Amino acid sequence: MKLVYLYHSLAIWGGIERILVDKMNYLVRHYGYEVFMVTSDQGQHPIPYDLDERVHFIDLNIRFHQRYKYKWWRRPFIYRQLSQKYLKLLKKQLETILPDVMVCTSIQDVNSLLKIKGTTPLVVESHINFKHPDTLFHRIQTRINNYWIGKAEAVVTLTNGDAEHWRQVSNHVYVIPNMVHLNDTNLYSDCTAKRVLFVGRFEEQKNIGELISIWQLVHPKFPDWKLDMYGDGALWEKYKNEVDALNINIEIHKPTAQIMNVYRNSSIFVLTSLYEPFGLVIPEAMSCGLPVVSYDSPYGPASIISDGEDGFLIPKHHQQAFADRLCQLMGDEELRKKMGRHAIASSQRFSADKIMPMWKELFEKLTSLS
Repeated sequence: MKLVYLYHSLAIWGGIERILVDKMNYLVRHYGYEVFMVTSDQGQHPIPYDLDERVHFIDLNIRFHQRYKYKWWRRPFIYRQLSQKYLKLLKKQLETILPDVMVCTSIQDVNSLLKIKGTTPLVVESHINFKHPDTLFHRIQTRINNYWIGKAEAVVTLTNGDAEHWRQVSNHVYVIPNMVHLNDTNLYSDCTAKRVLFVGRFEEQKNIGELISIWQLVHPKFPDWKLDMYGDGALWEKYKNEVDALNINIEIHKPTAQIMNVYRNSSIFVLTSLYEPFGLVIPEAMSCGLPVVSYDSPYGPASIISDGEDGFLIPKHHQQAFADRLCQLMGDEELRKKMGRHAIASSQRFSADKIMPMWKELFEKLTSLS
């Protein structure tokens, strides 16, 4: 089977990038699929994750970002020109590859892809939450996007909560959670290190300011505990300067390829996202034996964490409640270990061997219908 994945680039240490690479690697290694990754803006950026050499990587070198070199009033015209170039080059690639299935993750591209895909089934992967727009412009834009998404052969969401919303748009919605790069060693955290961990992008979505505020409530009670934060993003410098000035035992690090070792040397994992379509880092941390304290943000955390069993779910923005649960775990080593054991078992639901057969079944269903 020939599959084409479409994405703008694999250039950052991000969740979508990680999961795309892991899925493509699995498909070529375990099912023998012929997989093509077609990007528009990779350029000279290295791929941060190890991509199997059997995956065909094609960059169309469109560089959509170059429109920002122009005055604001010219940007829509430049974008239109670049979009036309992209579709022309992509159509040429598709005519050469002749894929059995196309998979895209950019909702705004669906309209264009429907025009050039011919009879090839199109799968739209939703890695963002279904949104209810709050302005007239966004309502119109969303209605147009949703109209075209409804014409795709399949829409795949990560959680049942998100799927309920997408079923208002499409009659062909499937729920397939992310496969997760789980800890595959027999080495786990013993939950004795006085170390709390956050891993994620330093962006507005992750709501890092509230995590720092929560730590300010916790630190006076547990001054010998440390909060380590790993990630990158537009707000990295801002928060690095902020925590350095606070002097409350927080250290911010750049991403590391040895993140599993970081998990295993920590005792608790925390997440305060405003929304989290899945939350790849949650089962990663759990597979290393860490209990998780997370905001119950839509829709990922509640689909992964069993409240009171392998972690705690906290209503969004309830900082004191979050701090109380965190202090409970920090003050009770046996509770941390008990929840950590449950977390290891629970995380196995998201192993590649559990998730990827669901993709195989979907691809085979679509090709049998086309």
